[in-house]
Amino acid sequence: MGGKTGKFLGIPYDWRPLTGDRLKSRWWNPDDPRLFTPKALGWGFDVNFARLLGRKGNESPPGS
Repeated sequence: MGGKTGKFLGIPYDWRPLTGDRLKSRWWNPDDPRLFTPKALGWGFDVNFARLLGRKGNESPPGS
């Protein structure tokens, strides 16, 4: 583990200051085919709720 982002033992990490854009891209990104995305902050994975709910393309989050 040398930098602020990368992988350690195959698990991603990101220790940069958290931003709203990065949080949204990890938690709600219908354009990303992955269900599990690298954590927006910390070590491990987040869930891409857009994929979990079967959203595709440039759809907005529910309630927006």
